[in-house]
Amino acid sequence: MSIVEAVILGAVEGVTEFLPVSSTGHLTILEKLFGHTIDDPDITAFTVIIQSGAVLATILFLRKDIARVVPAFFRGLFSKEQRDHQDFRFGWAVLLGSIPIVIAALLFKDAIETTLRSLWFVAGALILWSGVMAFADHAATQVRNEKDVTWKDTLIIGVVQCMALIPGISRSGATMSAGLLRDLDRVTVTKLSFFLSIPALTGASILQGVSEADRISSGVGWTNTIVATVVSFVVAYLSVTWLLKFISKHSYSIFIFYRLALGSLLLLLLVTGTITAK
Repeated sequence: MSIVEAVILGAVEGVTEFLPVSSTGHLTILEKLFGHTIDDPDITAFTVIIQSGAVLATILFLRKDIARVVPAFFRGLFSKEQRDHQDFRFGWAVLLGSIPIVIAALLFKDAIETTLRSLWFVAGALILWSGVMAFADHAATQVRNEKDVTWKDTLIIGVVQCMALIPGISRSGATMSAGLLRDLDRVTVTKLSFFLSIPALTGASILQGVSEADRISSGVGWTNTIVATVVSFVVAYLSVTWLLKFISKHSYSIFIFYRLALGSLLLLLLVTGTITAK
């Protein structure tokens, strides 16, 4: 991997991580176009680790909310009175909603890193999940906001988030769709998606960084991995700011049409043999 490729991949990760278009799907497609074997352990680890840049951007963006929710959560652990506080309930809900994807990622680790890396899965997921997003966007009443979020909401959203382990579905697309179908408004589900990304992406990045350190050193290289992570951090921070402003005034239609177009193009390239699935 060249340094230019690392910068491009980092920028794409930063742009797409919080948009409902699938960052992993985009990275997998680009890695293939750059000539890499997309299910090689070092490429798979690289794809996961550079997401930590987006996580840091999220933490920076949500720093005021985190500074409010985290202390309230720990106070609630030791004080029954504090457990009625909205911030404690929100923190507990986020923690509970993060558990399903951890379990699913550990149970299906091998399939996630090999079989599901096929571009056939990416193309199919881009197209099929667009239908789910369109239905959620149309059916949502958006009558509930952040104050109404419960543990049941985040548990359901967390279970649906597991679908994002298939490249092309999109973690943010999955969580946002589930949230809309729980009648939460778009700004609330987008912000909740940001919160749920922190434990999920942080855990995955640390696991891959520790377990695949030697393969990264002998493969894509740590310099490229660090450069891509830094770039993803900068670009993701800008994307997060823009997305919340955009979502507050628009539906997900533009993302749905984009997903359908990209998935259809990828499917055409695969069917015609222009590119191979792995």
